[in-house]
Amino acid sequence: MIDAVPQGSKRAARRWFMRVALGLFTLFAASVMYITNELMTQRYTETISNRSELRLALYSANLMSELQRNSVVPQLLARDPELITALNSRDYSRSTARLLSFVDEIGAAALTLLDSEGRAVAATNRNELGVNHSARPYFVDALRSNRTVYSTYRMDTGAYAFIYSRKIESNGQVLGTIMVEVDVGRMERGWAGVTDAVFVTDAEGKIIMSTEPLWRGLQERDALARQPASSAIERALRATQSWAMAPAEAYLRGEAVLRREARVPHQGWRIVNFTTYDSVREKVNGILALQVMGFAIILAVSFWVMSRQTASRLVLFQRESAELRALNRRLQREIAERERVEKTLQVAEQTIAQSSKLAALGEMSAAVSHELNQPLAAMKTYLAGARLLLQRQRPEEALSSFQRIDDLLERMGAITRQLKSYARKGSDAFEPVDTRAAVSSALAMMEPQLKTRSVNIIRTLPTEPVMIMGDRLRLEQVIINLLRNALDATKTAANPTIEILLAVGDTVSLQIHDNGDGIENLDHLFEPFYTTKQPGDGVGLGLAISSGIVNDLGGRLTARNAADGGAIFEVQLPAFVQGQAAAE
Repeated sequence: MIDAVPQGSKRAARRWFMRVALGLFTLFAASVMYITNELMTQRYTETISNRSELRLALYSANLMSELQRNSVVPQLLARDPELITALNSRDYSRSTARLLSFVDEIGAAALTLLDSEGRAVAATNRNELGVNHSARPYFVDALRSNRTVYSTYRMDTGAYAFIYSRKIESNGQVLGTIMVEVDVGRMERGWAGVTDAVFVTDAEGKIIMSTEPLWRGLQERDALARQPASSAIERALRATQSWAMAPAEAYLRGEAVLRREARVPHQGWRIVNFTTYDSVREKVNGILALQVMGFAIILAVSFWVMSRQTASRLVLFQRESAELRALNRRLQREIAERERVEKTLQVAEQTIAQSSKLAALGEMSAAVSHELNQPLAAMKTYLAGARLLLQRQRPEEALSSFQRIDDLLERMGAITRQLKSYARKGSDAFEPVDTRAAVSSALAMMEPQLKTRSVNIIRTLPTEPVMIMGDRLRLEQVIINLLRNALDATKTAANPTIEILLAVGDTVSLQIHDNGDGIENLDHLFEPFYTTKQPGDGVGLGLAISSGIVNDLGGRLTARNAADGGAIFEVQLPAFVQGQAAAE
């Protein structure tokens, strides 16, 4: 009695689960069949539509091929010597035979030769002999034109004739006209099919070619309103009498048809094709039947498997419970271990962050110290000169030194602002800069150091301005760093020489060549804090900062050893063109 209630509730829960699973399976099967029905219907419909469009393109191409093939015949026959001789001599005894010899090879419906008055003097259709065509448009238009003319003419039978005509001349005199009638009847017979109907309309919308003769000469709506003959195509077209102009996708009901229309590149013609949707529903129903059978098999197999699993389910539950308890204990140990590792990692991250801040602060301090040493040295020299000039009662020259000191102070302020570019890239203050002026200004800044040593400075600068788009102060900073390195490299040279070469082409190239000992390690030359100088002479930031500035200006700073000794530092920058600035 104690176990009866739990066992009963388990069985009830199991039955409830089975009902829910069966309902979900039924819902899934219905959804799959619905989606399959929609997709397969759309797929088969698109297949029929594609076939109809392909058939329409083929019909249009065949029609244009037939028209173009016949369009060149009048031009050839108008030059035929026998026809010209017959018109000149008015002897037409052999003209009809001549035309008959051409008609089979050309594939035209008929060939007719008219004299200058429009009378048929030779024709492949002997009923046309002697008929006067002087009032017909194909005769009148041909006489007025120097080219082959095309005419659509409706005959007494209701059918349309498609005629190319061209006048025949000899020695500047019009002798007659040659007519070529296109054989459209053969083409219409080729269009005829069990489930297709085709017609061609002219620019006014009248049907001029059709698989149904009763439609010729009518507008599309009037033609579809007629009672067609009892053929398979005409029965399929009965459904189009009231809705042929609506979207085709709305007609997929029973015996509805698909209407497709295309433009024929001739005289504003259009070609229309009607195709029935055949066997779409039958194909889709076959696929749905297979799906129903498959779902029934899956359901039967599922019931069999579930009945087999019921006997072994209790054993599996016990085994899984033991495994879950063991897994739970392992997870608890792993969680405790992860918490300990996370605490250690947080402490390490805080230590690394503090170290990074101190390293960045030290690097920036070294950079500021390096860049301010040059102006400070120059200010010290100018102050000593000003003191000496004041002692010698030369105040005006001393004022000039004070003005240079003021300029250096402004430069030091700008340097402290521009040193941020070592960590942050930007080009907000770029403007056209003359590289020659930057070189001259840098040499003026280096004047105190150059005076303390006997260094031969060779400058090769263009006579015209050499413009780039950049920041003049930062460019001067690069040149000063390169000149200072060159000056330090020539300390041991017997005849210290620094050559400055500025050239312009697609790019601006500034080369600074010294005759020192050269560069030992080119790979690490532009790395921060790399230096070959003695402690106290430099911290190794000049070239790293210079390389970063040149990169900001859109250029490249390179270094190499010269073949005759010494080192060559080259700055390559994009040349500035006035037209480009206007475009930007």
